[in-house]
Amino acid sequence: MYDSEYLFFIYTIFLGVIILFSLVFNTILLKFATNLGIRDQDETTIRWSSVVKPALGGISFYLGFLIAATCYGIFFDQENVFKDRGALGLITATALAFIMGLADDAYNTKPWLKFFTQTFCGLILVASGNFIQIFDQDILNYTLTIVWVIGMMNSINMLDNMDSITSVVSIFIIIICIVVLMLNEAYTHHNFILMLGVVGSLIGFLFYNWNPSKMFMGDAGSQFLGVFLAAISIKYLWNHQSANPLIVPSVQQQICLVFTTFLLPISDTTIVVINRISKKKSPFIGGKDHTTHHLSYLGLSDSQVGFVLIGISTISLLLIVGAVRFIAEWQPIHTTLYLGYCLVVFATLFLMTKISKFSKNETK
Repeated sequence: MYDSEYLFFIYTIFLGVIILFSLVFNTILLKFATNLGIRDQDETTIRWSSVVKPALGGISFYLGFLIAATCYGIFFDQENVFKDRGALGLITATALAFIMGLADDAYNTKPWLKFFTQTFCGLILVASGNFIQIFDQDILNYTLTIVWVIGMMNSINMLDNMDSITSVVSIFIIIICIVVLMLNEAYTHHNFILMLGVVGSLIGFLFYNWNPSKMFMGDAGSQFLGVFLAAISIKYLWNHQSANPLIVPSVQQQICLVFTTFLLPISDTTIVVINRISKKKSPFIGGKDHTTHHLSYLGLSDSQVGFVLIGISTISLLLIVGAVRFIAEWQPIHTTLYLGYCLVVFATLFLMTKISKFSKNETK
């Protein structure tokens, strides 16, 4: 339909427009919505920052997503817009997650309602054909998909504990999926445009979310991102397909792609849960005991913590490019190297929580 050079030019313009839109939109929100998005803090939403700020960033993410979906329908798929079952499932699941997060930002909804909504988001993806396919039995694939969706929606939400952290990590995860899609030369797939819309919104929002931040993304943002990242990872990592039809990716490669890409949210959530359970505390109660907080306890500023995560995410990105572009046949040595990298990062972050000096403000 369009040659690759023309598409690259159009996508660059589109990305720039979305970044500018997000920047302007969030500027307007900050100027006129002084109280909107500011809620009473309960024990499950303890924040690192002591300054009360509006949690409105997630609105720009969802609008960027909708703009991208609309542009795809207008320019690429005029006759069959939104008739794709997978696309409809993604649109429905992200809408539900966003609405639930928005309600939680406003009213502090009950945990059971959030869990029910997250489960339903997973069911929607499964019903629309967006499910993990690594087992011979579909029931196992469906179950793993739902667990993955619930896990990511909670993990991304938990990672949103310090200025810019979730924004940076999410940007890199989306970039990785974009790179995988580009290497497969699927430039006109609807997910390509959707990912550009969301990553552009995140970049624009990061201007106000980088330390010292002026606003948070809120649950509307973290819940939307959680299900969106889970969905695109199912398509491009869990069910990764090589551009060469003669090469069939192994399950080991797919698992390595997932763990390498989601290394930071998986590590943070796992470490927090282990540490809290070992102290006989509920892992569902908020606290200032995340891996990012411990980096701060070791003497790093909040901005430096952000740069550390950018560094780790960059390494993960390069490893994913290597796995997809340069490894023609996946071997056990590759599994060892990639999982070894993940284990080293995880172990370093875990040991860091044991040696750092706890702040007086840490959860007691």
